Amino acid sequence: MNKLFDLLRLMRPHQWVKNAFVFTGLLFGHAWRAPNLATQVVFAFIAFCLISSTVYIINDIIDLEQDRHHPKKSRRPLASGQVSVTAAIILAIVLGALGFGLAYGTSKIVVTILVAYALMNVAYSLWLKHVVILDVFIIATGFMLRILAGTLGVGISPSQWLLLCGMMVTLFLGFTKRRAETIALTEDKTAHRKVLAHYSPVLLDKMIGITAAGLIMSYSLYTMNPDTIRIHGTSNLIYTVPFVMYGVFRYIYLLHHQSRGGDPSHDLVRDPHLFIVVGAWLVTTIWLIA
Repeated sequence: MNKLFDLLRLMRPHQWVKNAFVFTGLLFGHAWRAPNLATQVVFAFIAFCLISSTVYIINDIIDLEQDRHHPKKSRRPLASGQVSVTAAIILAIVLGALGFGLAYGTSKIVVTILVAYALMNVAYSLWLKHVVILDVFIIATGFMLRILAGTLGVGISPSQWLLLCGMMVTLFLGFTKRRAETIALTEDKTAHRKVLAHYSPVLLDKMIGITAAGLIMSYSLYTMNPDTIRIHGTSNLIYTVPFVMYGVFRYIYLLHHQSRGGDPSHDLVRDPHLFIVVGAWLVTTIWLIA
């Protein structure tokens, strides 16, 4: 039973919340009114969960030695020796086959997006994660591909404004992740991630400030855009902006005063303020546009 639990931990199911970006088009494109489209988006979401878990396993195999030097990642199943490399490889093959099989049943575009996502992440693990700034843009691109899988992948036209907002929020989360790593790895931080040698706290704080401002401004402009008002039939989305602002400011607070920010999925569940404000934003948004 413990072995099964360790294999489940290796899949990092708590990270599947990131794949909720797949539902962006379903929500803001009013596609929930079409049962067939909604079903395809759900399948695309499940496929992304399976492939993202496959990628996490591959990353853990590649980063095995570096993770053993990390205060938290050293407790992961592979780094701690609770799961063998052979078992991890078998699990990755099974999950990958299931994920691509489900994607193929959804659409060829979803398959193409997932292939691009997988190849990009392998390139990231082998090389791109060592390239300063580009490493964070690669992380953001992964989230953008999730949005495209739930829009272009199922025949929903993606909103340029939502793509811009998505890019800003993912860049913000990417730079806060790097800042959290510089805080947590006070000694020999480059043994875990070489690129951290090129990031200074001042540089990261400036980038976090720029992306946070970009996120708030792009989302605010989206809510006031005439096309947005026409599509959703309401001009009241502007009243959801305070939720976004509070969430951003709370996340920055958690980063600097509670040494969080390295794992958005965990932070969302563990911090009641963040959990409530995200829930309030989601409920209010659905209520306004539905």
